[in-house]
Amino acid sequence: MKYKKTPGSIVFDVVNTTLLIALAVVTLYPYLYVISASLSDPVELYRSSKFILLPKGFNLLSYKIVFKNPMLFQAYFNTITYVVLGTAINMIMNIFSAYTLSKKFLPGSKVIMKLIVFTMFFSGGMIPTFILVFKLGMIDTLWAMVLPNAVSAMNIIIMRTFFMGIDPAVEESASIDGANDITILFRIVLPLATPVIAVITLFYAVRHWNSFFDALLYLRSRTKSPLQLVLRDILISNDKSMTTGIYDNAQAVSENVKYALIVVSTLPILFLYPYLQKYFVKGIMVGSIK
Repeated sequence: MKYKKTPGSIVFDVVNTTLLIALAVVTLYPYLYVISASLSDPVELYRSSKFILLPKGFNLLSYKIVFKNPMLFQAYFNTITYVVLGTAINMIMNIFSAYTLSKKFLPGSKVIMKLIVFTMFFSGGMIPTFILVFKLGMIDTLWAMVLPNAVSAMNIIIMRTFFMGIDPAVEESASIDGANDITILFRIVLPLATPVIAVITLFYAVRHWNSFFDALLYLRSRTKSPLQLVLRDILISNDKSMTTGIYDNAQAVSENVKYALIVVSTLPILFLYPYLQKYFVKGIMVGSIK
């Protein structure tokens, strides 16, 4: 059945569509600007207006400078290792902790949850954490990048709330059929919790991908440096030692390299996000509201 739109509904649709288009433009333009700027000729970009939609004189100089660094590909490998291993540890600890604490019959579950929430407001701080990592012999090792932040209190709370929202009758039925707790978790609960698992996995993966300060604190060998630390070194060396061998305006080249660094460091996450986007809103809303 077709309904005839009233003048008020037509005005609402027009205004709503206009606002959504404006929001999309405001959201996408920074990405378009950075990509266009990174592909532009440094001098032309430096002399042009700040508003650009397409590259100003196509040039790959900035990417040549970035990829010329011999440590870049090693840093990519290190970062991927930290992301994969760290996220796997995060999710294992998060899932088992949240599932256990979601059971109301667990003795002391309320006390444990209060202690977990307490850590969100009060922590040991940077220096005590560094001393602990040092005493455990993890300085300049892979484990220093993945174990100190192996679990997040907020993510435990989100996933626990999601698990508590699953109908207990589903687990009871599986238990009557002879399934044990591990089987129920992996065959019943986790498939139902796909949205919140996908969202929290993205949270942990992005955190490991952007890990910069942990590397400064715990790593000493350049061969173990993550991508963000190597990109920082490229940026610093570019600012300090950029010569005028190709362009007269070294500052223009330096600015151009900064845009290329942004693209190199963010593109992998941008490619990953669309595959998890359909779970994002559902996972957050269901996982955080009881």
